[in-house]
Amino acid sequence: MTDSKLVSSLIEDNLPNFSNTFVPTRLLLGPGPSNANPEVLKALSLNPIGHLDEAYLELMSDVQKLLRYSWQCNNRVTLPMSGTGSAAMEASIANFIEEGEKILIAKKGYFGDRLIDMASRYKANVNVIEKNWGEAFSLEEIEFEIEKIKPSIFAIVHAETSTGVLQPLEGIGEICRKNNCLFLVDAVTSLGAVELFIDKWQIDLAYSCSQKGLSCPPGLSPFTMNERAEEKLKNRKSKVPNWYLDLSLLNKYWGSDRVYHHTAPVNMNYAIREGLRILAKEGLRNIWDRHLVNSQKLYKGLTELGLEMHVAEQFRLPTLTTVKIPSDVDGDAFRNHLLKNHGIEIGNGLGTLSGKIWRIGLMGYNSSSENVDKLLNLFDTELKKFTIFQSATF
Repeated sequence: MTDSKLVSSLIEDNLPNFSNTFVPTRLLLGPGPSNANPEVLKALSLNPIGHLDEAYLELMSDVQKLLRYSWQCNNRVTLPMSGTGSAAMEASIANFIEEGEKILIAKKGYFGDRLIDMASRYKANVNVIEKNWGEAFSLEEIEFEIEKIKPSIFAIVHAETSTGVLQPLEGIGEICRKNNCLFLVDAVTSLGAVELFIDKWQIDLAYSCSQKGLSCPPGLSPFTMNERAEEKLKNRKSKVPNWYLDLSLLNKYWGSDRVYHHTAPVNMNYAIREGLRILAKEGLRNIWDRHLVNSQKLYKGLTELGLEMHVAEQFRLPTLTTVKIPSDVDGDAFRNHLLKNHGIEIGNGLGTLSGKIWRIGLMGYNSSSENVDKLLNLFDTELKKFTIFQSATF
């Protein structure tokens, strides 16, 4: 069908304006995105202005200051990159690894695999240490491998979204400094919801996303790097092989020069400023405590219903709970039932955990006692309808 015929057929079919199209109401209690705060959505809907407008440049400064608070750092280069969390993940590889340089990646889930894939595409000398999906690394294991391999960068996922593991980070930065390597942290499912101290823990590079702990829609990826990382970037022997994600160029726009790089997603920056303002108003300690209390209430309630958690208690992630699907339950059918009949999304497992676990997210605006009660009530009343024996009788 030609373009003109396609357009004519759509008009004849009375294709409605998008504003009149039904978009279902969902409570997003999966691995992300989570629901955005209504105040953030109001900010998102404001009219755009030019990305070099004086008022917008002032907003950029606000965003950077608020991000430094969220990251608990004083890093000069702290900014929201245009793109979802994977964009900042790739920027962390593209800018700081040159061909043949050693990177050590600690893999304990799906997103460790993604780091490995990206690093190999930039022709790094990729070294990997692995844990089972559901376990965390000890400090001793990490220290042994860093001292043996002597990488330029050590990378690890703080909050592994595929498994629900919260990796302890304290002490790793000191080991990296002793061995002259940069410490890179994936904080996609931890920033703004779980204890994270960039300066105190001596983290050199970190990235996250807008759609989880920050209660914004997807589209931006907060990033920060310290002076050690700046020095490595400055001393590259080759040009950064990704123009769009080149931090030496982006820094000129987000730095004091405000030199144009690309057309910024203006409305998304309205949104993240509001999300960060709300975060600062509540206070990080209060937010961290809220996420912890609600996750513990969820663990307790699910356990009382006879369900088993995938991760040992000391390594459980407050933003993302992984629950083992009972052997006599049709896990996909139950998930689909929650979505279609109750408007609630929970996630399936990824990779080796697909079909074996459910992933339940309590992130940012969605981390509330009311949401925990709502979900536990549905598990209590609805799950028994989806045992394999029961399903076979329908």
